[in-house]
Amino acid sequence: MTESLLSVRDLIVEFPTRRGALRVVDGVSLDIVPGEVLGVVGESGAGKSQTGAAIIGLLEPPGRIVDGTVHLEGERLDTLSGDQWRRVRGRRIGAVFQDPLTSLNPLYTVGRQLTETIRTHLDMTEKQARARALELLGEVGIPAAADRLDAWPHQFSGGMRQRVVIALALCANPRLIIADEPTTALDVSIQAQITALLKRLCREHGTAVMLITHDMGVIAETADRVAVMYAGRLVETGPVDDLVNRPRHPYTEGLMGCIPTMHARPVRLDQIEGAMPAPRAVPPGCAFHPRCPLAVERCTSERPPLVARPPLATACWVRSPDGDAA
Repeated sequence: MTESLLSVRDLIVEFPTRRGALRVVDGVSLDIVPGEVLGVVGESGAGKSQTGAAIIGLLEPPGRIVDGTVHLEGERLDTLSGDQWRRVRGRRIGAVFQDPLTSLNPLYTVGRQLTETIRTHLDMTEKQARARALELLGEVGIPAAADRLDAWPHQFSGGMRQRVVIALALCANPRLIIADEPTTALDVSIQAQITALLKRLCREHGTAVMLITHDMGVIAETADRVAVMYAGRLVETGPVDDLVNRPRHPYTEGLMGCIPTMHARPVRLDQIEGAMPAPRAVPPGCAFHPRCPLAVERCTSERPPLVARPPLATACWVRSPDGDAA
């Protein structure tokens, strides 16, 4: 069995407020192995982005990790100081965010931003860094890379800017990339190009990717394994084919039922009644039980553990009433 590159155990993230702490990530545990794409999916407010921000040390104050551990290649990250994080972030962990304009400085050319990032993390001369920047732009599919190296961010289209951001994330050959909604602001054809690019880079570099999205279509096309989150908790994990085609948790079934398929005749899509609870209003027991068509009395009072019944691990009293905790 391949050793985990990233190991997260019992992660809890809270935001203190005047009315008490808001728990936005509640006991999340996950692993990513080298070269793997782990898709983290769920509705808005599920805790996906906060999990990614906690892993990479970018929680917005006053948010903080109150319990749990995060290890990258055996090194613990959740206890690092600001100076220590600067040596890890960018060098060993890269990040790709939803809006590339927020990741690129409009006052500097793309080439300058790439070369400065490369020289910050790698021992290279200006000439070597520029050659590396040109190589990266070509690798991520920027046409006429030599001519675009000294262009400004506003001179690129949205899809091209996102490719530049991926090149920035790859500058120092990181072992892990956190990609938070990297295709949301792009049209469908560009989405397909970006997801194909991420998969190719994983295969060629052995880089692991944590792909955070609400789009099950992107997950099905890109991920090797999937982790489904609801109200800050993991409710189901497993290989993408099994989870997409044979989900066990009622919430995962609901997500899959919302996706249109190619039928001879139009069919009515399913929908999940109700809405995701706010962090201060998460119900006792299974957080999904007020919206669940299969809920029983036990679901309203006892929180189900994530139980491994290969190929999936599911947190549901109805679908996984027994088994070994995952």
